[in-house]
Amino acid sequence: MNDWKLICRVEDIPVLGARRVHRDTGMPVALFRTEQDEVFALLDRCPHKGGPLSQGIVFGQAVACPLHNWTIGLDTGEAAAPDVGSTPRFRVKLEDGAVYLCAEELASLAIDLLPPKAGPCLHGQVRIHQAA
Repeated sequence: MNDWKLICRVEDIPVLGARRVHRDTGMPVALFRTEQDEVFALLDRCPHKGGPLSQGIVFGQAVACPLHNWTIGLDTGEAAAPDVGSTPRFRVKLEDGAVYLCAEELASLAIDLLPPKAGPCLHGQVRIHQAA
């Protein structure tokens, strides 16, 4: 039997937008709301370069990653062709205008995936010598 965790109300998620759900362990989950008030949940990480999907543009049942415009299906987590890859999906339950996520999935799904690291590249470093 699944335990469901109350997250928010449907109206707390912007239409054609997203809301981030922070977890005790692992990266945040992004909740997306379509124009028809459907709600989907994906790990807030694009399969391409780890971009924050919650900051992307929602259209139909897809989101465009804000970094490189990959299209990710909200219902599948799959990248649209010709791109390849997927991001983990989380089950969503809507009841009387409330949004619930599966507590077991929140605690265990994709907790080993790390956010992308920003900053300078660490491989192939070049030393700069200062003139004396």
